[in-house]
Amino acid sequence: MSDTSSARRRSPATAADLRNDVWLAAGLLLGAVLSSALGSVAGVYGTDSAQGMQWGLLYAVGLTAPLTLRRRFPEVVAVLVALVFFVGVSFRIPEIYVGNIALFIAIYTVGAWVDDRRRAFFVRVAIIVGMFVWLLVTTFQSATAPTEEGLSREGLFSPFVAFMLIQFLVNAAFFGGAYYMGDRAYASALERAALQDRTRELEAAREVTAAQAVALDRVRIARELHDVVAHHVSAMGVQAGAARAVMDRDPDAARAALTGVEQSARSALDELRHLLETLRTPNGDAPNGDAPNASTVSLAGLPALIEHATENGLPTTLTIIGDEVALSDVAQVNIYRVAQEALTNARRHGGTDAAADVRLRFGTDAVELEITNTGRSAGPVRPGLGIVGMRERAAASGGTLEATPRARGGFLVRLRVPRHERVVA
Repeated sequence: MSDTSSARRRSPATAADLRNDVWLAAGLLLGAVLSSALGSVAGVYGTDSAQGMQWGLLYAVGLTAPLTLRRRFPEVVAVLVALVFFVGVSFRIPEIYVGNIALFIAIYTVGAWVDDRRRAFFVRVAIIVGMFVWLLVTTFQSATAPTEEGLSREGLFSPFVAFMLIQFLVNAAFFGGAYYMGDRAYASALERAALQDRTRELEAAREVTAAQAVALDRVRIARELHDVVAHHVSAMGVQAGAARAVMDRDPDAARAALTGVEQSARSALDELRHLLETLRTPNGDAPNGDAPNASTVSLAGLPALIEHATENGLPTTLTIIGDEVALSDVAQVNIYRVAQEALTNARRHGGTDAAADVRLRFGTDAVELEITNTGRSAGPVRPGLGIVGMRERAAASGGTLEATPRARGGFLVRLRVPRHERVVA
């Protein structure tokens, strides 16, 4: 029952809520006027009733008109309705039904709509205590009145005492129900508001996730395109240069080099076609039924990659250390592409005398790929698209990448992927 000024607050009343309050007040006004007229005819208070229908009409307006503002000013409305109810009953206005309904609604509204729970507590308790004090006073007056009319007062548990106990129990149930139902309505409103907030947060998170997924897909596509194009175009450039250099004196060698250019172009087209087919297929599944993110490359293609590098001017050796273990398709593609990019960079920047060595180690907890090449000493490493793509591939498999120039010339690329890698999209 603490002050909620800094805590969560319920949603404010809507225009529809305010219109409904007006209709409620109008309906209760008609009911109060009719109840007053019928009560006057029935003589509910006997000869003590307030005479004249004008008093019943004034009482009906005083009870119901404040309810039109019950959600805007719940505390003020509750106090006004309680005062009008007290005055009406004290002056014996013959209306005994709608007044109780209006008082119940007013107390309930304080509990259901006041965000300051401390103030809501004190306002309701003040009204309830005031009503019970009034009941005690009227009970004492009835018990001490010098009259023999009404219920018998003889005996320890007389009919009069029983009737008074019924009055207390009915009032306790009446006010307790209004208090409890108001608190439950407020708690339910907070739960709905919290649910709406969580729904909005989830929708916003879903939009962010969708945007991130699109961005990650674009990054993956960019990596694949870079690796395919850079590798094959680099090889085609080397082969075309060799063909141009020997075209006049050795046509057969030139013809063989041009054949290599043709093969590289076809390989590049095959990989690009496979990539496009995968992108166009729903859920990213390959047309032949392979798993999502399927690729034409895997660790089984490393020997062919080494052979291709050797044939295109970069003598390369491959050493596999340890017993081969099963890796996910994503990890195999990433390891292959890192090797491909490292060899492409070695062929491009290492010079004509460069050579490369590829070592694939299967350890107990990780798989390590190491590519070293001889040749020209590289200057300061600038993280171009190739190195950035390799680092992204390492992170996508939950691994690490080291890419640095060697002190005695050449370059070192070392990729380490955990055997139970955590794949990151």
